[in-house]
Amino acid sequence: MRSNRFGLKKVIAFISMVILAIVMLYPFFFMISTSLKSKAQYFGAPGHSLDSWKKLFSVLPVGKQLLNSTIVCAGSIVIILIVSTMAGFAMAKLRSKASPVIFVGIVGAMLIPLQSIIIPAYINASKLNLLSGYWGAIFVYAALGTPFATFLMTSYFRGIPDDLVEASVVDGLSYYGTFIRIALPLAVPAIITVVVLQFIQIWDDLLVGLLFIQEPAYRTITVGLGALSAGRVTDIPVLMAGSIVSAIPAVAVYLIFQRQLVNGLTAGIGK
Repeated sequence: MRSNRFGLKKVIAFISMVILAIVMLYPFFFMISTSLKSKAQYFGAPGHSLDSWKKLFSVLPVGKQLLNSTIVCAGSIVIILIVSTMAGFAMAKLRSKASPVIFVGIVGAMLIPLQSIIIPAYINASKLNLLSGYWGAIFVYAALGTPFATFLMTSYFRGIPDDLVEASVVDGLSYYGTFIRIALPLAVPAIITVVVLQFIQIWDDLLVGLLFIQEPAYRTITVGLGALSAGRVTDIPVLMAGSIVSAIPAVAVYLIFQRQLVNGLTAGIGK
């Protein structure tokens, strides 16, 4: 009886996972299938072709916009890592009376929706002349990603034994040296987690890039696709081809670092 029930549960779990996989993978199948059609074929003509891919590279500077997206992601993530690792180590190991208040403020910042601060952020960026290049988007992405990254790094650094930090200080290292030589190497799983999560979020975002990057030469790939679909008549196969190009880097980063991502998240939660 128990073996039958266990077997039935496995079958139900397997069927559920198959159904979930189909639901999740169908959009990718639709994108690939549609991108391999011309506009006429999309509306019912038989066959497949590469016309949409050829048209994509003729109407959109794909290489330039992929480079722009990479620059924005890299700049934002560097700022996020510098601030979050230093703040996380300070709150975890250099405790003061203000640490709990600051930590609660960081958690509260994670709960603020982007839509509620986008207008004042845009006004401030405009006054500082940050809308003509990458810096406006980079600073906004960094500000949005730093609270969660700091929360994660603080949780991870709290798992490092205090005796290890104290022994390093006794041996002659300053707290800065302990942070660089001891804490950072131990926090590599958490750092990879922050990099992967922030890369996926920033790469796929449209709103911030659309508002804070005004010049067409600095547009990211998602903003370029948004402009491509803003006309009266949208070429769906071309848009699907561009969506595939845009999705490949984020999917590749997740597939490469998925094990480190899971380890970093579970370590942060457990500690």
